[in-house]
Amino acid sequence: MRFVILCYDNQEEIFAWSKEKDAQVMEQLGAVNDRLAAAGKLGPVVRLGGTADAKTIRKGKQAVITDGPFAETKEQLLGFYVVEAETMDEALVIGKDLAAASGSAGAFEIRPLIYYR
Repeated sequence: MRFVILCYDNQEEIFAWSKEKDAQVMEQLGAVNDRLAAAGKLGPVVRLGGTADAKTIRKGKQAVITDGPFAETKEQLLGFYVVEAETMDEALVIGKDLAAASGSAGAFEIRPLIYYR
């Protein structure tokens, strides 16, 4: 079964990291990624651009496009991992490993993926 692990954090804090701090965190996450890839459990991994570069389409009779997500929150969706796990418990273990390597106080949301096609 595939799960998505959504990474939420304060983008202002993360984007303010020095190049050295960012490289260190990416190296730590890379070690977890390498282990998951070697076990055949890692799918796409994506780091998203900032919300200032985002657009939102509001659904309705006529779609409305606005700048950014304008979410009233201190944490933004910064990226995601797609992982292969037998159970939610296994996906939670993977999420905990990523959280330990991430170097920040944000959150990881884990959801099963449901394929339509």
